[in-house]
Amino acid sequence: MSILVQKFGGTSVRDAECIKRVASIAVNAQKSGDQVVIVVSAMGDTTDNLIDLANQVTSKRDPREMDLLLSTGEQISIPLVAMAIHDLGAKAISQTGLQVGILTEDKHGKARITEIKTDKIKKYLNDGNIVVIAGFQGISSITGEITTLGRGGSDTTAVALAVALGAKRCDIYTDVDAVYTTDPEIVQEATRLSSISYEEMLELASLGAQVLHPRSVEIAKNYNMPMRVRSSFKVQDEGTLVQGVSKMELNKPVSGVALDESQARVAMIDVPDKPGIAAIVFQALAKKNISVDMIIQATSHDNVNEIAFTVDKENVEETKQVANEIAKEIGAKSVTIDPNIVKVSIVGAGMIGRPGIAAAMFKALADASVNIQMISTSEIKVSCVVNAKDGEKAVKVIHKAFELDKIERETQKV
Repeated sequence: MSILVQKFGGTSVRDAECIKRVASIAVNAQKSGDQVVIVVSAMGDTTDNLIDLANQVTSKRDPREMDLLLSTGEQISIPLVAMAIHDLGAKAISQTGLQVGILTEDKHGKARITEIKTDKIKKYLNDGNIVVIAGFQGISSITGEITTLGRGGSDTTAVALAVALGAKRCDIYTDVDAVYTTDPEIVQEATRLSSISYEEMLELASLGAQVLHPRSVEIAKNYNMPMRVRSSFKVQDEGTLVQGVSKMELNKPVSGVALDESQARVAMIDVPDKPGIAAIVFQALAKKNISVDMIIQATSHDNVNEIAFTVDKENVEETKQVANEIAKEIGAKSVTIDPNIVKVSIVGAGMIGRPGIAAAMFKALADASVNIQMISTSEIKVSCVVNAKDGEKAVKVIHKAFELDKIERETQKV
């Protein structure tokens, strides 16, 4: 008998009616012959509300206490889902991350899963239960303390469980019915993709598409675990299958356009042109756990450079402090911060070995009078930083330039 892992996000369990719908989906899957494991997020805006409450109590949130607080959200939703399943005449048992044995690093807030104990889960499944597991949380393998996995952690929990259990697939149920070529709220002509490769989905997730968390896609790719993005409100829809591309024909070089509005541009002006300067700058940021995305170093005049890079907006103040300290240390003239930027990116496995893709993107932006501030590329991605006011316009013109409203893919069923 195959194991199917289903993950339901906060919007899918936001109220009693939604919880009943989730229970029905799980029971129907079990009736179809699968052993079913469910991973559940906190209800609706519960996590945000808990964070707001903590902020009202203190300005200095202790990481351990925050993990203990935030883990309670899922502990409310899992027994409710289990009870709804009972009401449909099926067997179910709810389990927290601690109870089921999801072991993590000894790190609060953004821990990574190191091991999952599967003995209890398999026993419950063999006894005919649908196993309902709290997403987003685990237990430190060193201290035994409750830890959380960071935003999107329930996606990661679900895929990691699917891998550990040898599941046939991991279905991610959310409030969108599929992965699209871009955000349909920006481009009405956005096309729903029946399938997409791990590599493309990982790039899109990392570049601002919020359908799946990048870490979950990374795990799925590493272990070749098929994922399906589906809507819990349109259960008849097949959604989008995320997997390898060995049996899929790509008819267009670009499969999607992503818009990331979460970054800010930092520039260090008149940096001395000496060996080791860049290492000093980025080592200082790394020590503060500040992740840097795009980096450009340009020689200007008189043996000085400008080093520009992007960081998450939530890290801007700390980045500014670190950058100003380093600027004094290395003799740079000044540091500027521009939060009014966005990153627009194209992604596609079909880009490999095809010349002219980046040029077509740049021309589309130029024709729309959108100025490019920074550029970065990989084999299947081209990203440009533009002014925030031009973000949605950039997405629209790029989507049109690559005719993504006409994209077609061969579907491979799993």
